[in-house]
Amino acid sequence: MRADALVLALFALTACASAPEPAPRWSIVVHGGAGVIERANLSPELEAEYRAAMRQALSIGGDILDGGGSALDAVEATVVYLEDHPLFNAGRGAVFSAEGRNELDASIMDGRSRAAGAVAGVTQIRNPILAARAVMEQSPHVMLVGEGAEAFARTQDLQEAPPAWFFTERRWRQLEGYMLRNGLPVPPRPPGAPLAPQAYRDAAPDDHQFGTVGVVAYDVRGDIAAGTSTGGTTGKRWGRVGDAPIIGAGTYAQNGVCGVSATGTGEFFIRVGVARDICARMQLRGEGAQQAADAVIADVGATLNAAGVAGDGGVIVLDGRGRHAFAMNTPGMYRAYLDEGGAPQVFIFADEDPPHGHH
Repeated sequence: MRADALVLALFALTACASAPEPAPRWSIVVHGGAGVIERANLSPELEAEYRAAMRQALSIGGDILDGGGSALDAVEATVVYLEDHPLFNAGRGAVFSAEGRNELDASIMDGRSRAAGAVAGVTQIRNPILAARAVMEQSPHVMLVGEGAEAFARTQDLQEAPPAWFFTERRWRQLEGYMLRNGLPVPPRPPGAPLAPQAYRDAAPDDHQFGTVGVVAYDVRGDIAAGTSTGGTTGKRWGRVGDAPIIGAGTYAQNGVCGVSATGTGEFFIRVGVARDICARMQLRGEGAQQAADAVIADVGATLNAAGVAGDGGVIVLDGRGRHAFAMNTPGMYRAYLDEGGAPQVFIFADEDPPHGHH
């Protein structure tokens, strides 16, 4: 009997070890940007603010999913919250271009139909993610840019906002520093912006390479959606556009396969085709979300620009059954996930969550 019991116990153990992680009924994963986020540079107060904002983002999307709402609605509502939050480089709190403007980009994708919408270089739309969804659902197009995107947004009665709405002193100081370091003239403060304070202590280092926001959600019907929104990079010129509004680079979703939102130095993510590449590896090679994400982020890190600088950034991923993965080659990425019945999990630094322990 003892031997039989031992065999049964061993069988149960091996079955347990080899059983895949059960898929959640719904799940949501969020990022608030990746880059040089180091403990030494992030005050305890600011760190607490970021963690609270990420938890609130999960709560907004999670409530929609828990009530049986769609992945698309959860993504949209969560990105709207992050766009309106001044901590992140999207919507209010976005970085400034060399002209002293906030030039905003966003995209959204529905994994069920692979419909997608995006806007780039918009300056007056309060929530670019709403414009991206309107492009997807109310136009025959995928991407609209600049004044044309804004004209379209007006036909959809989307809320506009003046330059002062997007303005934050922290981002303006980052622009001033960037322009001075690069020998470029500092533009005048935007109309309606508050007067420069006499004494100003910057709450964070220049983080122009991160702060982009993104959300991927999986709903009770098994539908996946992904969305990304950004202000781009500090001091960008000539109408520069990064990967965030580009379907297949910064955003991708395909039911049964994956959802991805990326953040980092967009030029590299465009060149590698990050979001679509992760999904293709999962679909065609049968790789898991973590394996595919790690491989593609390694590819970004092996890609150099003309100055010999390597690509950097990170991704959030859900697989076709709603299980999450994170990958980054930066010291940190604001990231968080929530599964049905679970507790919200929020991470900032690269060494914070055990790698591959929960994927």
